[in-house]
Amino acid sequence: MEPFGPSEGPALLHRPGGRVGGRPSDGPKGSSADLATIVSGIGSLTVGAAKLMDGGGVKQTMVAMDEGSVFVMSISDGSLLGVHATPDCDMSVVAYHMALFVGRAGHVLTPELRSELRKSMESTQ
Repeated sequence: MEPFGPSEGPALLHRPGGRVGGRPSDGPKGSSADLATIVSGIGSLTVGAAKLMDGGGVKQTMVAMDEGSVFVMSISDGSLLGVHATPDCDMSVVAYHMALFVGRAGHVLTPELRSELRKSMESTQ
């Protein structure tokens, strides 16, 4: 799984090694900025759709693709948590752990803290 970007402030991205369909994978193609843009765009589209349909606030969005899935979950401050997962993931487990993370840590992931965490991740690589 690969968590990435909030809609505001610096993206916090982790690219764990793994395998997709028997071949090595470092996550989706593109830069972390591309991934944050995708999450932001999905978030914006779903908020717009919810407004048009008088659906209230958007809690989570999931896009299933042949080669993986993207999950986007709202955090209370308007930020977004995005996860790119492999095609064989258990979607309910991913959604559950995202909800746990947002509930427990979402309120402390300020743009300043995300920037600090990103810098510390870069310095350890």
